[in-house]
Amino acid sequence: MKRKAKWLGSLLVGAALVTPSLGAQADAKVQNEIKGQDNIRVYIQSDNTSIKNEAKSKYGTRWNLDEDTFSTTVNQSQFEALQKNKNLSVQKVSNVQVDLLWDSNKSVTPTDQTPWGIEAMYEDPAIQATSGGENIRVAVLDTGVKTNHQDLENRSEQCKDFTGLLSPLRDGSCSDLHGHGTHVAGSVLADGGDEGTGIYGVAPDAKLWAYKVLGDTGMGFSDDIAAAIRHASDEANRLGVNLVISMSLGSDGKDELISEAVTYANKNGTLVVAAAGNSGPDENTIGYPGGLKEAVAVAALEDTVENGTYRIADFSSRGNPSTDGDYIIGEQDVEVSAPGKNILSTWNDGTYNTISGTSMATPHVSGLAAKIWAANPGLTNTQLRSELQNRAKAKDILGGLHAAQGDDIASGFGFPTVKQ
Repeated sequence: MKRKAKWLGSLLVGAALVTPSLGAQADAKVQNEIKGQDNIRVYIQSDNTSIKNEAKSKYGTRWNLDEDTFSTTVNQSQFEALQKNKNLSVQKVSNVQVDLLWDSNKSVTPTDQTPWGIEAMYEDPAIQATSGGENIRVAVLDTGVKTNHQDLENRSEQCKDFTGLLSPLRDGSCSDLHGHGTHVAGSVLADGGDEGTGIYGVAPDAKLWAYKVLGDTGMGFSDDIAAAIRHASDEANRLGVNLVISMSLGSDGKDELISEAVTYANKNGTLVVAAAGNSGPDENTIGYPGGLKEAVAVAALEDTVENGTYRIADFSSRGNPSTDGDYIIGEQDVEVSAPGKNILSTWNDGTYNTISGTSMATPHVSGLAAKIWAANPGLTNTQLRSELQNRAKAKDILGGLHAAQGDDIASGFGFPTVKQ
């Protein structure tokens, strides 16, 4: 039997956790109809421009996701009426949430400036500081980031909130009242701070795009996430920079909006890295968007040696056994693994925290991708992904349930590190 996912909190697909604004286009009548009633975030699709525009005029637009799709908020009676309209396709927007196991252990100063995960990535137990990632942007799509944390303030280049009630996109705002996003960002690119007394991430010279797509409870809507993915990819093209999108979030089910956004980003030259999920050690437990073929799904290692290698954590989701050993990435396959248990990183009150999850493994790989890309700026996103896979093959993981020689459902291709 498939184990239920261990996402933080329960997954409530289609239920509105917050009440978003309909946007400036919504007329007063529709807004009054929604007040005091159950709100449902939906996305509406039509290839008929006039019909689609009529719906936009009536219900308002939160996000224009592609030429045929937009999202908005309606009440129950409006949702039922839309379902009867044969000229439109209407679906509830899914909820997505942070991907971690909550085992907090905070400290005012870092107990280790280069925690075990960094030492493992660099294969250097004596490392004092890290380097690399110049001119690469890493978009952390999460609960926001404390961008004025001493170890992150010099890395922050964009700070945007895609969860706003009154305005869907707020530039210059990405507050993190949860802590998860700040922790993830630190593992990617924390630079030790101006005094060099803080913590270091894998690629401390990369630039941070802090995109808040989840609320302060750690949950959010898939249309906000899809909009942020598209926006980040467009921004990278506009600025002519290489971009890694790092997503330590997920849900049990595949979401159309996020899936199409990841496809869009890949076609635009962006590398997408996502958490595998915390539903292990059972088979076929990969969540989404990590389960997408176009996303690099990252499993979690722990600082325990078994069979001569690091061990895959029991909580880390496992992939599809029917594709075991083929070194081909399909739907719901683990691609690579990285440190994810008892990971020390930056926290949203300016301190440091140790937590676990494939959320924590994902930014290690995102940082490595930034470091490799900075050293080889001519690589395409596809070539960069192949480089990650090749490095993983060179460091097979044999510890943990379902881990085995070669490509396996626990660790994927293996553990990619800084050393080739």
